[in-house]
Amino acid sequence: MSDSVYVGVAHLELHLPEARSLKAKRGAVRPLVERIRNRHQVLVTEVDHQDLHQRATFAIAALSTSLVDVESRLQRVRTTVDDSWTGFVLGWEIEIIQLEAGAAVTDPRVDREMGDAR
Repeated sequence: MSDSVYVGVAHLELHLPEARSLKAKRGAVRPLVERIRNRHQVLVTEVDHQDLHQRATFAIAALSTSLVDVESRLQRVRTTVDDSWTGFVLGWEIEIIQLEAGAAVTDPRVDREMGDAR
């Protein structure tokens, strides 16, 4: 049994040339976001361009004890985007990190002994 956890994050940047308002943008990206969440068991959140109506940038995160699982899940997300998105994909980048059990906490806001945020 592995003591490692793999965290994969994909950054997806979309262009919505037909969107003329933030409401139109939400209406266009919501079905894609829901489809990705439901099919691939990943976290999806908009991380940039929230105030622009023709661009959207999402972070898509997958977590597993298997590197192969994280890689394949994010690749399946990309396939879903390619198969169902009618706008333009401006960017797709993946970063995967390995977390070891017992690794030191690097965030000073977390008290390791108490297990809660300060």
